[in-house]
Amino acid sequence: MTMPRCTIIAGYFLIVCLSVCMGSCTQDISENSPLGARVALTGAGAGFPAILYQSWAISLYRDMPELKINYQSMGSGAGVKQVIKGVIDFGGSDVGMTTEEVAQAKFGAMLLPMTAGAVVLAYNVPGLEKPLRLSRRSYTDILLGKITHWREPMIGADNPGATFPDLPITVVHRSDGSGANAVLTAHLAAISPEWKKTIGVGKNVDWPRTGRFIGTKGNDGVTMQILQMPGSIGYLDYAFAANNDIGMAALENRAGRFVLPNHESALASLGAATMPPDFRLFITDPEGPDSYPVVTYTWLLPLRRYKDPLKAKAMEIFIEYGLNQGQDVAPALGYAPLPQYVREQVAMAADRISPDYTLTLQVKNPGPKG
Repeated sequence: MTMPRCTIIAGYFLIVCLSVCMGSCTQDISENSPLGARVALTGAGAGFPAILYQSWAISLYRDMPELKINYQSMGSGAGVKQVIKGVIDFGGSDVGMTTEEVAQAKFGAMLLPMTAGAVVLAYNVPGLEKPLRLSRRSYTDILLGKITHWREPMIGADNPGATFPDLPITVVHRSDGSGANAVLTAHLAAISPEWKKTIGVGKNVDWPRTGRFIGTKGNDGVTMQILQMPGSIGYLDYAFAANNDIGMAALENRAGRFVLPNHESALASLGAATMPPDFRLFITDPEGPDSYPVVTYTWLLPLRRYKDPLKAKAMEIFIEYGLNQGQDVAPALGYAPLPQYVREQVAMAADRISPDYTLTLQVKNPGPKG
């Protein structure tokens, strides 16, 4: 697999250009503006929803040039820490926040699922014509460092008729505190007692010291390493892999079927579990024949209290946009839209952000049934 380095940043070029315009263009505030003044919101956190949140911010700016929203991708762990300190207006996390973290937040915090998607095993295996298939035992043993070469019999048994290169396997993993780490390790712990005992679950884990393991920061760092290194495999959020045209493995699910990551298999996984009222739903090994095994919601983390009432109002506008027009564009950017009932639950919860300036959020467009 060959691809120029510029491929990774191509998807961000339009966002960067429009962001410059957002910072420099001046337009009059409409008489019908619900804000009536210029407002800027700053957010940071999980890399998984970054492309989607930035797209929403740009589209919303076209309609409301008085509202500027800046979201920076720096990992779920960093986003949660900044929400706790109260130095940003909202965060993003692929694992939400614990009860203890919410209690520590200076201005309080809410957990609102805004989109969902898969964590995929992306690979660079020269000469492989069909999508790579990996059984549960195979991909667990690769990530444990027990399978170290592409010509291992177990991989061959998963891929009858395929020819693999004479290459060692290099595993590329996240070195920063990330939601992708937590989501993948939670799944592996659910299906492998050995993983649960030796590696465990978390935004940061100690990866095996055997075999060839390379740590790097962010989805973009993992993407770059895989593209540059024949024989490598690593994990990415689906949107990054899809937007960079990287091969994605079909993984064996709980029902024993090999399933490729896509919108349909992600939605099948989401439909296998019901969202609780507190939005703390972590799907570690979904049931169903069509479910992709590694999926996650990702949570927007608005503050519960804002010192500036205009920021509270602006936050509600951003959430309402994301629940409506934002869900329509999600699939084209590599994300799974929320089930309809989840959108309605989030809208009701978000009304509590600013009781003095409530907009009574509504879900206007019908979405996928949950």
